Amino acid sequence: MTCALPYANGPCHIAHLRTYVPADIFVRFLRKMGQEVVFICGSDTHGTPITVKAEEDGVTSKEIINKYHGHFVEFFPKIGVNFTNYGSTDHPLNHARTVQIAEALMENDYIYAKSLKLPYCPTCDRFLPDRYQRGTCPHCGASARGDECDQGCGRYLEPGELMDPRCSVCGTKPEMRETRHLFLRLTAFEDFLREYLPQMDGTDIARNYALQWVEKGLRDWNITRNMDWGVRVPGEPGLVYYVWFDAPIGYIASTEEWAERTGGDWEYYWKGAGSFIHFIGGDIVYHHCLFWPSMLKGAGYDVPYAVAASGMVKVESKVFSKSRGYVIWVEEDYLEKGLDSDALRYYIASYTGFTRDLDFTWQAYGDKVNKELVGSLGNFLYRALLFAQRNYKEIPEGEVEPEVRAEVEKTIESMRQGLDNFEFKKVADAVLALSAYGNRYLQAKEPWNLGKTDPEAAKNTIHNCLWLTKALAVLMEPVMPGKAEAIWKQLGDARKETPLAEALEPLKAGTPLEKPSPLFEQIPDELISELSDMVAERIAKASG
Repeated sequence: MTCALPYANGPCHIAHLRTYVPADIFVRFLRKMGQEVVFICGSDTHGTPITVKAEEDGVTSKEIINKYHGHFVEFFPKIGVNFTNYGSTDHPLNHARTVQIAEALMENDYIYAKSLKLPYCPTCDRFLPDRYQRGTCPHCGASARGDECDQGCGRYLEPGELMDPRCSVCGTKPEMRETRHLFLRLTAFEDFLREYLPQMDGTDIARNYALQWVEKGLRDWNITRNMDWGVRVPGEPGLVYYVWFDAPIGYIASTEEWAERTGGDWEYYWKGAGSFIHFIGGDIVYHHCLFWPSMLKGAGYDVPYAVAASGMVKVESKVFSKSRGYVIWVEEDYLEKGLDSDALRYYIASYTGFTRDLDFTWQAYGDKVNKELVGSLGNFLYRALLFAQRNYKEIPEGEVEPEVRAEVEKTIESMRQGLDNFEFKKVADAVLALSAYGNRYLQAKEPWNLGKTDPEAAKNTIHNCLWLTKALAVLMEPVMPGKAEAIWKQLGDARKETPLAEALEPLKAGTPLEKPSPLFEQIPDELISELSDMVAERIAKASG
């Protein structure tokens, strides 16, 4: 399992989590079902996003990547995302693996050299790769940068394709100078892609977008850039491999890092009987479903079993944009405010379907926390545990009622279906539905009254409620791992991760219970207003 690599040019924002949280949920569920999963990610450290940021800050590219790579290493555990290995594309293993794959493609006649004329800024005295130039998209006419129509149709742009280019640093109109580049013969893989893509598992938007591009006709792909920062091309002075050539190879190199550290077999996953699944944002389907499988196929590696592409992210109903202020910085704006990391994981999983756009608004976040986590899930758990502790001091004896067991079995089946279809909303909704059932069950049985007339029946009711509580701890753990651990502790157990089958196992009657505490806190209206104002001020500052 891999997640798209975050650029090491800034801290984690809400759009990052659109991919990482569902992927982590998926991995946790696979492990609960007995699968052995190596969960791979790492920092994307090359290309113009890094060098542009370094120039803006007046530091070296190395200093930039060290700063933000360290940030991500420390950040992900805070949000409950635990990678088996979190690497870096600037690691020597990635440099070596990139060169090896390129050489294999050359040997198989899939890479060739070609001279072409590209924009050169005489003022800055350099060629203008990717983000060093802005101009007009030749496909839709929107403002675009050199490698992507980032403000319009979103299409990948080849070097030299941008219309009316200007240097993004000094604004100079560039002149065209001849240079030599390497190209991947992507056109040679058209028949392979036509056969492979319909069979590839994952989400429809990944398959369908990629097939649309194949139908429109492929072009060979420029895989080098005139830069000093990156994986250098042997024998080609002044050239490095394009960031989108070496970045996905970082998945392999990160697996190699894990193998070196643990004695594992990285080739099992990339050249053997294993399989790999990519979780990505919908904006990088082109790279992961066309370029990447072709590179792997041509170099003698396995190809992805599945590509799960998510929908995009909006902030306060506007398209996510750091430059326009429509951004939530997860550490600064969320964690440092004392807000619950599991509540954010729940929001991301449950707000909408995985392939649809996720709109983060503070009002919607507050409503979900207050109505669903506090009002339903937290309400049932606290009522059941508090009644049991006050009246029995331990888990009482009892038998699980068939109707209660059937409800948990139905929940497990619904969650399995959601997982099979990469529908994490269905997974999160199933947890909430089970807690709603628990509230109805507790209210209908009224053990506070039943205990006066039939004490044994009241005990049995609470035994069933605590059995449901245990089932919820098992089933909600992939979505809210911290809260699942807290439930186990309140049940007098110290477990963290448990197999899925544990949800249907009996409770250990007689286990002492400590006084419970509510798992979720209400979000006050005043705090929601404060956080909404914070975003509004950021937007106003960016636009002013």
